[in-house]
Order: sequence, then C-alpha cells, then structure tokens
Amino acid sequence: MVEQMPETILQFGGGSFLRAFADVFVHEANARGEAVGRIVVVQSTEGNRAALLNAQGGKYHVVFRGLADGEEIDRTLAVRSISRALIAKSEWAQVIQVARSPELRMVISNTTEAGYSLIDNDDPETPLSFPARLLCVLKARYQAGLPGLTVLPCELVEPNGDLLRELVLGQAEAWRLDAGLQDWIRRDVRWVNTLVDRIVSGRPDAHPLLAADGLLTAAEPFALWVVDARAGDLFNHPCIRFVSDVRPYALRKVRILNGTHTALVCKALPMGLRTVREAVEDPAISRWLRRLVFEEIVPALEHVVEDAGPFAEHVLERFANPFLDHRLEDIALHHEEKVRVRLMPSYEAFLEAFGRPPELLGEILAAYRDAWR
Repeated sequence: MVEQMPETILQFGGGSFLRAFADVFVHEANARGEAVGRIVVVQSTEGNRAALLNAQGGKYHVVFRGLADGEEIDRTLAVRSISRALIAKSEWAQVIQVARSPELRMVISNTTEAGYSLIDNDDPETPLSFPARLLCVLKARYQAGLPGLTVLPCELVEPNGDLLRELVLGQAEAWRLDAGLQDWIRRDVRWVNTLVDRIVSGRPDAHPLLAADGLLTAAEPFALWVVDARAGDLFNHPCIRFVSDVRPYALRKVRILNGTHTALVCKALPMGLRTVREAVEDPAISRWLRRLVFEEIVPALEHVVEDAGPFAEHVLERFANPFLDHRLEDIALHHEEKVRVRLMPSYEAFLEAFGRPPELLGEILAAYRDAWR
C-alpha cells in the first residue's frame, strides 16, 4: 500500500509542474514496485495549494493530452505520491522534523529561477530564501547525525545543482556556521545537476473532474528528466535519462524551448492572445517565431549542441499541440528574470558568433535594458 510507504522525499514547491512531472514519476515507480516512498511538499508561496493537498489526502489527477508517435493521447492519471503538505512560514518546525527523519533520502525543488538568490539579513530561525531553508534542513540532519541527502533541483538555471550548493555554502558562511557542517555539506550531500522538460499547462478549462479535484492539471505526454549520473541510486523511470554531462541538454532546452516561450510572452500577450497554441496559430506571429528560432537562436547554438535544428522543429510541433492550452500569463511568472536567463544569453551568443546584434532578440531586450542598468 502506497499509504504505508515512508516519507522519503522533501519537495520545495507543489505547483502544477512538479505535480505533473517528478511526482508522477515517483507515483509510477511506486506502482511498479520500486517502493521509492512518499513526498512531503513544502509550500513557500502564498495560496491554498497546501490546504488543497491536505484536504484531498495528497491525491490529485493529471490529464495527459497530445500526440505521441503519431498516436492521439488523452488519459487521466490519479497520482498518489504525496503524503502531505506543509507551509514554510507557519509550519517550519514540522519541516525540520521531516529533515530529521532517518527515512528521508531526497530533496526535490522547483522554485523557478527567482529562487536562486539569498536574502540579506535572513534569519536561521525563520529562513525566507530557498537556499537558506535548504541549509536549515541539512543542518538539522547534520546535528542529528544522519546521512546526507540527494538534492535534485528542477529550476531552469545552469548548472542548477552546482549553483545551489554554492548558494547554500554562501549562506552558511554568512551565518558563520561551523566548518564541520560545511565540510559535511560538500562531502555527504549529493548535489545533482538536472534538466526538466515537459509542457504543463495547468488547470484545464473543461474536464469531468474539475469540480471534484481542486488540483487537477493538464500536461503533454512528452517528458524528459536528464539527471547527472552523480545521483547514484535514484529510481528508474522511462522518462529519466542518466548522463555524464547535463549541460548540453540544458543549454539546448533553455535557449530553444524556454526561450521561445518567454519570447512569445513578450510578443503575443500584449496583442491579447491567451495561449501558446493561439500564438503559434496566428500567421504573423508564427512567421516571427520561426525567424527568431531559426535565424537567431539556433544559428548561435548549433555549433555547441547536437541537433539544435531538429529539436527546435519538435518544440514548435509541441507548441501547436491541439489538446493543450498553455496560458501565456502562467509563463509570464517572474518574467523579467526569465528574459535575463533565457533570452539574453542567445543575444550575446549571436553577437559573438556573427559580429552583429540579432534583430528580433534586440527588439525584445531593448525594453528591459534600462531596468537592468
């Protein structure tokens, strides 16, 4: 019985993406008999997500709609991998109790790119930033004499595991924590670089379960979790690929898929278009997008990663998924930071490669340069 499995994963973030991605993989591995365990979700943002998860006993549904190998997919999965949810601001002591559990093995996170920062004068008793909260979790385990954890960040920064480790150690220095803890963090905690890839559109506008499930979400059938082999004994899933170097996969995906998503927010949202599909179905935007991708983003990338062009064609096909309504306003969350991380590097790479600024990327970025100065 899944309900009797121990809580082995502490997850920072319980939004639609993780619920339709890592949490689905854990559920499916449990169903195959791998006994990965259950997930405790930590809610760091405002909202009623934790309350809904607890009210529903951690159970919810994901609707997978789209095309896979030419076959139409429309299936709904009942996910049972989450045991409970805690609110960081008001239930931090309970989070630390989970940290001290001998059963705990992993930390998964998706705090978006904005989560990769420290807060001045953060308090170790009531930490606010994600790296500070993770440090407190690790400190509690260290003081309890427990083994280190495997940290699997899902944020779209590169290299996410290495950067997160340095942020946590930087916070430890700022708090003047003892050298033994810092050495333990370096030696006994597995900081794993990863890349996540699945389009999750969020709550569907129409579905028979809308009234019964406050956490119902929709996603495309395609999914890929590229994980550094340093993860060691994780768990197996057809969508998880263990590699020696995540960087080429991350670079290709962030520049092409996520970069074009963010570019569409800049172009299509002011025109009153609501979803990615509506944007790519608009003839003028479709032409603009193909120019952006194949004249500016791909040319500056194809000498660095494999199959940049074919990957871009596949991405545009996924954007046109007739069964998925990926709202542009959802992609626009933390928009300015996404522009900096996802589009600025493509601009700089094109300028370096060809000695001239890319026209379309330049037009997008011009609106943000004054704010960044």
